[in-house]
Order: sequence, then C-alpha cells, then structure tokens
Amino acid sequence: MMELPNPDPRPEGEVRELERIWATPRGWRLVTAVNNTVIGLLYLGVAFLFFLMAGLLAVVMRTQLALGDNRLVDQDLYNQMFTVHGTTMMFLFAVPAVEALGVMLLPQMLAARDLPFPRLSAFAIWAYVVGGLVFFSTIFYDLAPKGGWFMYPPLTLMEYSPGDNADFWLLGIGFIEISAIAGAVEIVVGALRTRPPGMSLAKMPIFAWTMLIFASMIMFAFPAVILATMMLEIERAFGWPFFTAALGGDPLLWQHLFWFFGHPEVYIIFLPAAGLVSMMVPTMARTPLVGYHLIVVALIGTGFFSFGLWVHHMFTTGIPALSLAFFSAASMAVAVPSGIQVFSWIATIAAGRERFRITTASLFILGFLFIFTLGGLTGVMVAMVPFDHQVHDTYFVVAHFHYVLIGGFVFPLFAAIYYWMPLFSRRMLSERLGRWVFWLIFIGFNVTFLPMHLTGLRGMPRRVWTYPGEMGWDTLNLISTVGTYVLAVGVLVFLVDLAAKFRLGNGPQENPWGAGTLEWLPNDVYSTRSIPHITSREPLWDRPSLPQEVRDGHHYLPNAPTGWRETIVTSPIHARPQYVIQMPGPGWPPFLAAVFTAAFFLLLTVKMVTIATICGVLAIAFILVWAWGLDPGPSKGMIEIAKGVRLPTYMSGPTSHSWWAMVVLMFVAASLYLAYVFSYLFLWVVSPEVWAPIGSPEPPPLGWPLGSAALLLAGSGILWLVSRRLGVFSASRVAMSVALLLSLACLTGAFALELRGHLATGLSPKGNAYGAMVYLGAVLFAQLVFALVIMGLFAMARHLAAKLDAVRRVTYDSYALLYHYTVAQSLLGLGLIHGFPRLIG
Repeated sequence: MMELPNPDPRPEGEVRELERIWATPRGWRLVTAVNNTVIGLLYLGVAFLFFLMAGLLAVVMRTQLALGDNRLVDQDLYNQMFTVHGTTMMFLFAVPAVEALGVMLLPQMLAARDLPFPRLSAFAIWAYVVGGLVFFSTIFYDLAPKGGWFMYPPLTLMEYSPGDNADFWLLGIGFIEISAIAGAVEIVVGALRTRPPGMSLAKMPIFAWTMLIFASMIMFAFPAVILATMMLEIERAFGWPFFTAALGGDPLLWQHLFWFFGHPEVYIIFLPAAGLVSMMVPTMARTPLVGYHLIVVALIGTGFFSFGLWVHHMFTTGIPALSLAFFSAASMAVAVPSGIQVFSWIATIAAGRERFRITTASLFILGFLFIFTLGGLTGVMVAMVPFDHQVHDTYFVVAHFHYVLIGGFVFPLFAAIYYWMPLFSRRMLSERLGRWVFWLIFIGFNVTFLPMHLTGLRGMPRRVWTYPGEMGWDTLNLISTVGTYVLAVGVLVFLVDLAAKFRLGNGPQENPWGAGTLEWLPNDVYSTRSIPHITSREPLWDRPSLPQEVRDGHHYLPNAPTGWRETIVTSPIHARPQYVIQMPGPGWPPFLAAVFTAAFFLLLTVKMVTIATICGVLAIAFILVWAWGLDPGPSKGMIEIAKGVRLPTYMSGPTSHSWWAMVVLMFVAASLYLAYVFSYLFLWVVSPEVWAPIGSPEPPPLGWPLGSAALLLAGSGILWLVSRRLGVFSASRVAMSVALLLSLACLTGAFALELRGHLATGLSPKGNAYGAMVYLGAVLFAQLVFALVIMGLFAMARHLAAKLDAVRRVTYDSYALLYHYTVAQSLLGLGLIHGFPRLIG
C-alpha cells in the first residue's frame, strides 16, 4: 500500500485559510474573479448563449426555405443571417465552448488548484464576451457581414462589399481568434506542467490529451486565418492588392489560408468532444477504456493528418491533378484514426455491457456515435474527387458538415453537461426530462438534415435565399423545416430544466456516477484540499480511500504555506514535483484590459481611429499594471508540501512555466510567419509576370538589408552577453539599462533601415502584389518590434525597481527569448525579400 505523504492529522485552521485565499469575489466585483470554475462557467454560458442565438437565426432561415418563392425575409437580410449564423457557430460557439470545458474541467482532472495563468484566462474570456456580443448585435443594425462565414474574395473586397459590414467580421473575428490563442497558451502549459505528482503522460486522462492536442492545433492553424483577415482588411482599407488578380494577387490565396485553418478546426472541435466521450464511456460501462494507448496515437494522428486536408474544400477550383490525388487520399486516410476511437468506444461498451447504464448522458453518447459515423461516411464520399464535383456547393455538403459538427460536438457537449453537472450544481438535471430532450433533439436533427442529402443530390445549391417552386424541392425543404422546429423544442425543454435545477455549488453526491478520475475528488473553491500522488489512470477505482485522504489533507500541499494561491508545477514527462507556483488572485486589470482591447478593435471597424488609439493605449497600460505583480520573486524560499518534502517557490529559465508560455507564443508567431512565406511564394507562382524584378522596381541595394542584418545580430549578441553575465549586469542599474536600450536601438534601427530601403527604390504597396507582400513583411516585423519595445522598457523598469536580478529574471528571459526569435524571423525575411528575387531573376 502506498505510504501517505502527510500521514499525520492536519490543523483545523488550514481549510478556513484556503477558503479565505480562494474566495470568489461577490457583487459587482464578480467580474474580477479568476477561479477556473467561475470564469469557466461564464465562458460556457456565453458560448451556449451564442449557440441559442445562432440557432434562432437557423430557424428563421429554414422557415424562409420551407417553400419555394417564399418572401419571409429579403435577400440582403438572409445573407447577413447566413453569415452571422455560420460565423457564430464556428467562431463564437464551438471553439470557445471547448476552451470553456478545458478551463472548467482540466484543473479538476489534474487535481490542480487552477491553471498556471488564471488572469490570462480571465482576459481571454472577457475579451471574447465583449467582442462577440458586439459582433452578433450587428445583425440588428444592418451592419452584419454578408459574404458568408468564409468571406471569400473578391466578393468581400471593397468594390463589391462597401461599408463596414465586412470589416466587423475581419477585425472582430481576427481579434476573437487572438483570444482563443491566449486560451491555448494557458491549456498547453497547464496540461504539461500542472499535473499531480506521479501522473506521467502515460497516465494522463484522455480529455487532457485531447485538450493538449486541441491547443497545439490552435497554435498552428489559427495564425493562418489571422494573417488572411489582416491581409483582406489591409486591402479593403489601404488598397494593397493581395487578392486582386489584375495586380498580381489571387483570390485563391484566401481559400488556401482560410481552409488551412478551417479544416483543422473541424478536428479542433471534434477531438475534445471525443475526449469527453472517452471519459464518460468507461464510467457508464464501469470498465477501463479499451485501447488507451491506441487512442492517444489516434488523437495525435488525427491532429497531424488534419493539416493535410485543407484542399479538400478546393477540389473544384482548378488545382493540378496530382494535388487532387494527394489531398483526396489524405482526406480518406484521416478516417482511420477516427475509426480507431469509435471501435475503442464500442469495445469498451461491449466489455461492460452487463453493467452499462442508460442515462441521458449515455443516450447522447450513443446518438453521437450514430450521427458522427454517418457524417464520416459522407465525408469519405466527398473526399472522392468525381463525387465532390457533383455535390460541391449543394445541400449535400450542408448536410455532411452538420452531421460532422453537430453530431461530433453538440451531442457530446449535451452528454458532458448532464454528466459533469454535479460538479457545479447543487441539483442534478432531471433524467426524465433529459430523455425528452435527447429524443426531441435526435429526431429533430435527423429530420432536418437527412433530407438535405437528397435535396443536394437533386441539385439545390447552398447559400440561396429562395428557389423557384417548380424545382421539386419543396417537400424535402418543408420536412427539414419541421425537423428544425422539433430540434428547437428539444433545446427549449433543456433550457427549462436547466433554469429549474441549476444552482451553483457542489452536488449532493460527490461522485454519483462512480467515476474513477480525479475531477470527482472532494472539491471546494480551492479545488482539492490536497494534491494526490497518482499511480494509475483510474485512481479512484484503484484506491477507494483516496477521496477521504485528500479531504483530510494527507497528500501534497494541504495548506497555503506562502499565503498566496498556489499549485504544484511538475516535470512535463514524468510529473515529478519541481516547484510551487504562486498565482495571482482577483483583480481589475485583466477585465479592464480585455474591455479596452475589444473596444480598440471594434472602434477601428467603424473608423473611429482616435478613440480606438486611446482604448489601445489604455489596454496596454492595464496589461502592464497586471504584469507588474506577476513575478513575486523567491522571497518565500523553500516550503514544505508534505512531510519531509520541500520545494522552491520560484523558478526561472527552462523550468519556469513562464518560459514555456513564451516558447508556445513563439510557435504561434512562427506559424503566422510561415503562412506569410507561403503567401509570398504562392503569389510568385501564380503571377510571376508582376514579381520582382520583372515588372517591379529593382530590389534595394544590398547595403540596406546587410546593415539591417548586422544590427539584428548585434542586438541579439548584446542580449546573449547579458544572459551569460546577468549577475554582473544586474548589479549595476546603469549597465543593465544601457544594455536593454542598446538592444532596442539595434532592433528599431534594423526596422528603420529595412523600411528606408523599400522607400528609397520607390516601391509602392499599392502598385502590385509584390509591393504589397514586401510591405506586409515590414508590418509583421513592426508588430514584433512594438511588442519588444514595450517588453524591453518594462524589463528596464523592473530592474530599476530592484525587481530584476540574476535570480529574479523571468521578465528578462521572456524579453530575450522573443528578441532572439524576432532576429531569426527577420533574417529569414531579409533573405526572402532581398535574396529570392535576385535568385529567380
């Protein structure tokens, strides 16, 4: 039997102290809360609100399409509703709902007190709430975008979409994607660094694996659409021709960038839902998950394959036959890892068939298996190029992706709500009403979307607001509309049950389903009383006494030894305890920073540049105020987390969670820049006649880029020297300040030289796509320079305030890491802009 880390009885006052430190703010201060359960519930609640509002738009659209020649709404309003419906479901509901589940459940499953950056989670959530609500409200003011949730150029260029409608999509959604990336940084570091002692990667819950892969996919997929929205907004606002064919641009570039994000997003949504199912099925079957290791491999394989499928959406655009064959094969191959998961669930259910419980949650899981399997089968069909040519842009595709997305995510989400509700509500949802909810939604969904396969095969195009009555589509469309109302009634019954039963707090039973995973340990505002040592994947099954041991404080960190909010940081592979992180509590700066950040982007949309700039400055100011208190330093020394076990309370360098967060952010920046490199080379391939030096000004003399490169290397060398001798530099305020200022001078000087070289040759960003891409590279460089100037001055202020030295160096390490990355990216850019045209010339 395992020896308890803290076998002796604990003092009674420890629990009261934990309750005081982790208390949730009340009243109007609730918006400053950072507890994962509070902001996670807020996040999920707002995401579900967007689901309901987008669903109402779908009901109106289906009513419009119930009969031919209908005039319930006009074409302009229908296009706005169609665009807002798709955008809301994909950007404001699906991905945020997944992140909300991660914020709510991941710390509980890892027995952590919270995720490592609670204020970052709060910032991301409030930015999403404010920005998302303002974006959706545009439908009421005739300001909603009309170009579809995919916003294809040239339809969305200024010539064909004047006004601010498209700008609300471009700036609003691009900003919300940044919020999603902030959440992904939190999830990656949390899953890798805040697991309980003993929980190696091989013992990690499947949901934690899916959230880790989900967040990693966001890191590499979302930057592509951020770059695309940036390019389209710049073209609309300033006339840089990225997508104008007459000037060397290409509308297909948007499709490549958008679908490089868009198709992985399907799996970004599906994988966490599959993780939820993999957590619930073993509990319902009362048997361990069959094929755990195969499922982990399948999850990683699905994430990998999903990035090779974006051309799946572009089979009819005239791409080469070899590309068609490759992407068609990849589209079929991705079904293999998905099939492994389905067969694993079936095997687990079969292994525990005599004990399998039919509850509302298990009904939704069985419904998910049926619907998602059908969606997967039609997915293999549209992966066949000849068949795709027949059904592309018909209602067959609409039916297919609703079977995949609703079957693959909404059904598991409802199952998860019924299953995990006892963790957050004092009363469970009604099982009797839950069965009504399931059957109404299941029947309504299939009645709605199954006929659409036939409607599409009969030739009805998607994205039309009406159709001639004599086409013979009326009956099928009327059946689909009736199904929509049945589905809506099912959701309404769920809302009635939720309003009647949900009461915030712990449920009457701590583990009503008899689950074996850590989220069912005794919980309070501080999560678990103590953090257990893990020796298996189902610790509550293998050690029935564990809940009482945790409640009595017999495991790690049963108290608050530093007087702060704390959790244990462990090694990323084997989860060995390394140090105790001191986390910030509630505060106004993250909330205010989120509000002003949202205001900055939204005010730019309506061209209120001055007020937007003021809001941007205020957002940065509140971020700096928030960041000032994030580095408490090593003053607490070593603390005891268990009998005879002591850990430091501060860490810098590669062991620090802050270092890991900066590395994740660098991967995001690298993905964004690789999307830029792809765009640059793509436009060169499709329009070589306008590429430099043919048809464009000669590249600037090599003196400009060589001088810029020399300055970049000099700045990086200065920081390398400071890093090696930080103790010497930090001992002198003058030496450290001079070193930081010199590094910033080198960086800004390199940018000024590069920009001066472009201006000296008369290269214009409006002349052709080559000029636009060159100046876009400078814009990406300028973004990093801007961030580094703020970070460098912040590090200098920390040093002058005696809060940065050879030990307390997290602020400097973050600055140096991003600086070295910027130098590497900029040197690549100099080679691309100045070397590549000479090479091909």
